[in-house]
Amino acid sequence: MRRNHGTTPRTPRLLGSLLLVAAAGIVTLGAAPTARAAAPTPLDRVIPAPASVQPGGTPYRITRATGVRVDATPEVRRIGAYLTGILRPSTGYPLTLTDHGPGGGIRLHLAKGDYGAEGYRLHSDAASLTLTASTPAGLFHGVQTLRQLLPAGVEKKTVQPGPWRIAGGTIEDRPRYAYRGAMLDVSRHFFTVAQVERYIDRLALYKLNELHLHLSDDQGWRIAIDSWPRLAAYGGSTEVGGGQGGSYTKEQYREIVRYAASRYLEVVPEIDTPGHSNAALASYAQLNCDGVAPPLYTGTKVGFSSLCVPKQVTYAFADDVIRELAALTPGRYLHIGGDEARSTSHTDYVTFMDRVQPIVAKYGKTVIGWHQLTGAHPAQGALAQYWGLDSTSAADKEQVVKAAQNGTGLILSPADRVYLDMKYTKDTKPGLTWAGLVEVQRSYDWDPGGYLPGVPASAIRGVEAPLWSETLKTSADIEYMAFPRLPGAAELGWSPAATHDWDTYKVRLAAQAPRWDALGIGYYRSPQVPWPAK
Repeated sequence: MRRNHGTTPRTPRLLGSLLLVAAAGIVTLGAAPTARAAAPTPLDRVIPAPASVQPGGTPYRITRATGVRVDATPEVRRIGAYLTGILRPSTGYPLTLTDHGPGGGIRLHLAKGDYGAEGYRLHSDAASLTLTASTPAGLFHGVQTLRQLLPAGVEKKTVQPGPWRIAGGTIEDRPRYAYRGAMLDVSRHFFTVAQVERYIDRLALYKLNELHLHLSDDQGWRIAIDSWPRLAAYGGSTEVGGGQGGSYTKEQYREIVRYAASRYLEVVPEIDTPGHSNAALASYAQLNCDGVAPPLYTGTKVGFSSLCVPKQVTYAFADDVIRELAALTPGRYLHIGGDEARSTSHTDYVTFMDRVQPIVAKYGKTVIGWHQLTGAHPAQGALAQYWGLDSTSAADKEQVVKAAQNGTGLILSPADRVYLDMKYTKDTKPGLTWAGLVEVQRSYDWDPGGYLPGVPASAIRGVEAPLWSETLKTSADIEYMAFPRLPGAAELGWSPAATHDWDTYKVRLAAQAPRWDALGIGYYRSPQVPWPAK
């Protein structure tokens, strides 16, 4: 039987505030354009829920005379340019960007304060709107909040009628967890640079900060490795169902990394080992214990492949791949997989992980592995990504709990909660069902802090929502499976536990629909959510 994880009760004041928001949402979502419907979006209507909201005062209104004033630093100016790039097409206003001049208008400002690495303060009144943070990442996240406080038409590329008002008051906000990620599997089906960048923009809107790219699997190898060129040229030549596949050149991968960084996301590359390795085994016969390369694989079964653990060439291969990938990746992490290695004996699995983890460290990266890594010897500082189910056996969970108690950090990705490729219902066209059906409420309604009893709070580094691509071929497929579940995963990673409440969340979620329509995001209209009428 699956457990239902309780949530932290909300304070009466916070509950009362959000119930008022819910009531307001019922009016504004479905109503005709009346004076009340045109009221500014309440400050606590955004996703993820902010840590602190103090509404009050006169709204700020963006007009043709509004300017955007930024600090005289390149990063803050880039964030200002990003903001004006969103606002100018829909408002039709010039929104001059400047690093000097009088007060008023919109101000983006770095200052010392209790904001943390990614927090921010947004203050709105009749005279001005000011975003303050101690880091550019915090300012960027504040810009995402500002977007959601404006009418959904702000996302369109043609001039819209407005008015462009932001409710008066103050938001002070910072994330609950430092790691808030989404994974995209480009191995089962290959996605172009443009498609990956489109997904990055979706992640940024909800303050996610890690993009985990699953770059190799049985069905395809997706990154050029100069010292082993057949990995991409041959191993990347197909995908599930026998399509043409594809792979990224090093410059294309660098472009993804650069684009992610411009949205304050860190790329986490994954080379899945020692299993899920048929594309590599097919490319180089010497990686097989019998010296015979298997054929390329286009099916969806798992667990049948393994690198040859006793061979020294396996570790020369691992060293070359990790060295080249680490050199391309400025982020902190490198994911070595480690799941479903069913054709590798336990002894060989431990041997392999013991030899590969130091290679990752040698090239300056921190190891991440799927939670099966906890059955070996996780390196000091390593992170284990838990993808089990509510129904996973106590013994299997205990192995993860003990590793966490011994210092291994955890990223939580329970498959029957936040695997975005699981079908919503039996009638969902794309998606899989091996972890069950995952409707929107089920995806949202769990607490990372209490999900694995016995795990120290300090061991939970964050949440990640994986999206596997066995059944996904297009950006439309990606977005249909990610929305509306992705914003819930983002909120679980960002928002305080005290804000967690399905009944008020679903109202805030419904309010996102017009924004998704404006952005061209096709989403699943779950009957659990009170969507506005189209």
